[in-house]
Amino acid sequence: MKTRPIDSTDLHQLQREYDLSLRLLELGQQRELKPFLQEALALVVEAVEARQGYLELYDDRDADEARWWMAHGFTTAELSSVRSALSRGIIAEALASGQTVVTPSAVLDPRFGANESVRRGQIDAVLCSPIGSDPPRGVLYLQGRAAPGLFAPAECTRAEIFARHLAPLADRLLLEHSRRQGTDATTALRSTLRLDGVIGRSQALAAALKQAALVAPLDIHVLITGECGTGKSQLARVIHENSPRSAAPYIEINCAAIPEALVESELFGAEKGAHSQADRRIEGKVAAAEGGTLVLDEVALLTAAAQGKLLQLLHSKQYYPLGSARPITADVRVIAATNADLKQAVADRTFRDDLFFRLQVLPIRMPSMAERREDVAELAPFFCANACQRHTLPRLELSRGALSALESAAWPGNVRELDYAIQAAAIRAAGEGVAQIETRHLFPDSAHTTSEPADLTFQEATRQFQSQMLRRTLQDTDWNVVETARRLDLARSHVYNLIKVFGLARGA
Repeated sequence: MKTRPIDSTDLHQLQREYDLSLRLLELGQQRELKPFLQEALALVVEAVEARQGYLELYDDRDADEARWWMAHGFTTAELSSVRSALSRGIIAEALASGQTVVTPSAVLDPRFGANESVRRGQIDAVLCSPIGSDPPRGVLYLQGRAAPGLFAPAECTRAEIFARHLAPLADRLLLEHSRRQGTDATTALRSTLRLDGVIGRSQALAAALKQAALVAPLDIHVLITGECGTGKSQLARVIHENSPRSAAPYIEINCAAIPEALVESELFGAEKGAHSQADRRIEGKVAAAEGGTLVLDEVALLTAAAQGKLLQLLHSKQYYPLGSARPITADVRVIAATNADLKQAVADRTFRDDLFFRLQVLPIRMPSMAERREDVAELAPFFCANACQRHTLPRLELSRGALSALESAAWPGNVRELDYAIQAAAIRAAGEGVAQIETRHLFPDSAHTTSEPADLTFQEATRQFQSQMLRRTLQDTDWNVVETARRLDLARSHVYNLIKVFGLARGA
């Protein structure tokens, strides 16, 4: 079978199509929807050599009313005509058929000539293409040519390429816009509480903050539970800073970091000679926190003797420094934190039941990252900026692919693990001299990176990465398409399309 050689005209057309796709993808790096739509529409009007352009975007599976629209080259009067009347004619035809509608003269076309606005405007050449499919996400409407007649096939192809590439970019920006404009469950709390450095808007985080707001003004001791790295210490500081003791000392001690022989001395102090290292009188952390708040992190690891002295402090507000026979009165609020199951520790007789009941008055549980995954989009840029400042690195940003990978990844180490991962990624990216943190910087040794990228074209590598990420996220969500779309920041219709394109199947 003989093939026709590619001539210079074909090469020119291919180059123009490639340039259009590349420029649109570059525009897609923007984070704001309106400027993106403005520049994208101006781009396609230029590429197709039309006089005027208009596009509409609709809510997912609802094309009754445009959610976003943009015009280029229309007067106010002309635009009003386009929006009110053409949706019942040419645009409606493109949406209903899912195909590009082309006519050399709408006013002479029997399909549209009866439309009053078409007759009034004497509309000639029109090209109208649906944006996306199953159902269309929107519509692109181009009107008028520099020369009379039909839009050429090459111009139709460029318009369709534009519409095809615009769909996923617009989906992502629409979802990002909705997320920014969406309900912040912490809004009311932020108006009444000091929440310096508390990042997130999830319901799970708000639930913990509501409990903190409840206990903060009360002079009661508090137990904070939750997995390692969830931010229990940060919540303890929130309670302190919103309490009547906020101007007094805030003392935090990690019980796991104190040698067992020195726990009592570290907490309650010691008289000179009370133990081998007490060559002078030692003031304990309880005394240092006088009038304020003492935070005992990893409280489950306290020795039995220290537990007994802590119980006495909570019960009588008095304690005995090591080696002293005289009690000291203390005005201290205790906030205990642990990732251990204290009920089980009580059952195993490694933690005193009476101390547990003293602490367990109004317990607060900090949620894991799995429960507040929507907060990753705010936490990640915050940690990125902190990492650059802390390590004196050039200013870096997270690419959209990197952010999607962070949102879809499991974080068993919770907020702390996320912070460390971004710090490491920032150092790797700065070492390469690039301005963006990419997925490979975050997960250099995992399946998030594409194998042997040098053997693939850019398009092949992109498709392979998208397929791998989509397959992994579908598996993580047990093929829940709604949750998959949320994690990947895509519309559900686009996820369905990608499943078809990549030939993915459950269990395969």
